[in-house]
Amino acid sequence: MLREITLGQYYPAKSILHSLDPRVKLFSTLVFIITLFSVDNVVLFAIVLLTLFGIIKMSHVPFSFMVKGLRSIVVLLIIAGLFNLFLTPGITIFSFGFLTISDVGLKNAVLMTSRMILLIIGTSLMTLTTTPNQLTDGLEKSLGFMKKFGVPVHEISMMMSIALRFIPILIEETDKIMKAQMARGADFESGGLIKKAKNMVPLLVPLFVSAFRRANDLSYAMEARCYNGGEGRTKMRPLKYSSLDQRAYICIVAYIIIFYAVKVVL
Repeated sequence: MLREITLGQYYPAKSILHSLDPRVKLFSTLVFIITLFSVDNVVLFAIVLLTLFGIIKMSHVPFSFMVKGLRSIVVLLIIAGLFNLFLTPGITIFSFGFLTISDVGLKNAVLMTSRMILLIIGTSLMTLTTTPNQLTDGLEKSLGFMKKFGVPVHEISMMMSIALRFIPILIEETDKIMKAQMARGADFESGGLIKKAKNMVPLLVPLFVSAFRRANDLSYAMEARCYNGGEGRTKMRPLKYSSLDQRAYICIVAYIIIFYAVKVVL
């Protein structure tokens, strides 16, 4: 289960999406999220869905690899769907005891679950096609105007990059500790909720110790390399827009125009 989490992982491949400037991918992800939560009918949902599948095809990242990351949040998807299904008022279409399904509840359950699935796939597509270093540079460059207001943009970007980089490492570390504890007789599956929580203690303690040790080693490594924040730092490969990035921006603007034109008409 732990190895099925794809958040923060980078999938190396040769594709148009991998070649794009990280600022383009950050902007397109933001546009995708905004339009996804603006969907209120089947036609708009189809536009978002077809666009996402087209981008996935261009990325050369296997679709099965992306869907694999959804298995770890199935419970969250089910809970969100059930809450919308049974707790939304409207015209009753089915009733069984105290459980009532309304037309609005059914629509919201399907829409919310679909939104969450597409949101996870769409945002993971950015990290799968962008290295942590590129993501840091893109965030810092995109939010550079906030430095005028005293916001430590470089430090925030660096923290986000480190967090994304350490997600796969901590997942692998957790998997190793779980296998080692299970070999010593630990049981993480049986029992009720309280017992399962108690059984997690032998896992969490060494995981936290390992995480703090890695953080300490990282701080020593950064100090040894005289890292002192973003002030006065230069880039070995500064970000520059290419003709491919310009064409990508044109496609994004066209997508926005088409989406909201259809939204206004419908």
